[in-house]
Amino acid sequence: MLRSGIIAKKMGMTRVFMDDGRQIPVTVLQLDKLQVVATRTSDLHGYNAVQLGAGTAKAKRTSQAMRGHFAKANVEPKRKVAEFRVAPENLIEIGEEITADHYFEGQFVDVSGTSIGKGFQGAMKRHNFSGLRASHGVSISHRSHGSTGQCQDPGKVFKGKKMAGHMGAAKVTTQNLQVVKTDADRGIIMIKGAVPGSKGGWVTVKDAVKKPTPENVIYPAALRSAGEEAKRLADEAAAQAAAEEAAAAEAAAAEAAAVEEASFEAAEADIAQDKAEGAAPAADKKEGEE
Repeated sequence: MLRSGIIAKKMGMTRVFMDDGRQIPVTVLQLDKLQVVATRTSDLHGYNAVQLGAGTAKAKRTSQAMRGHFAKANVEPKRKVAEFRVAPENLIEIGEEITADHYFEGQFVDVSGTSIGKGFQGAMKRHNFSGLRASHGVSISHRSHGSTGQCQDPGKVFKGKKMAGHMGAAKVTTQNLQVVKTDADRGIIMIKGAVPGSKGGWVTVKDAVKKPTPENVIYPAALRSAGEEAKRLADEAAAQAAAEEAAAAEAAAAEAAAVEEASFEAAEADIAQDKAEGAAPAADKKEGEE
């Protein structure tokens, strides 16, 4: 079932040492107050989707229309907003916050972002052309792309011809990247390899479309409210178990004390009986002497 992706901020790259000694290069992505700000339903909009917002923006730098949009959802202004198509049963309530547990270690994801801008670049860098000869027969124009057209017919350069031009600053999607580690408390996801964009840029992460969906993914999403509820129930269960254990220990202690008291009373009774039996022969002897 199609479920929501996430919006994350690229913090940079580092490496992670595994238990077997291997070191893996990872890109660190951070979830910054990722909340649902709107939903799209097939009845009202013709499709099903959730609109997520991440980061924090100053109100004075947010347009009046977007301020009203965020106020309607009762969330603070967001820096980045994106929509994710979902199945009807995977719609999420407005205001819910998604955590890093949305993905798990070993899962494959697709990451989309805006690549680093390179400006105006030549054909060799932009399209990996080999260039012209470096020695005989070429003067000065060693890195040029060469001729671009044909003869008088067609007499033009076709659209889409690979030539020098603007490079980078375009949407790029890298598929089948593997999640190495997640930290829900700090809102961090570590992904093996590089993802598009520069440090501080926003990226979107989705379940890999070319890999089968794992069976243990969380539907509709890993929500902070659900995590807090599970933690509360776990704390209550632990407290109840501790109370039951303390009650059992108290009952065992009371039973042991009762047993000890009963044995003490029995010992006292035996001592009294022994004294009484010892006093009886002495009295008989005294009466015989008289």
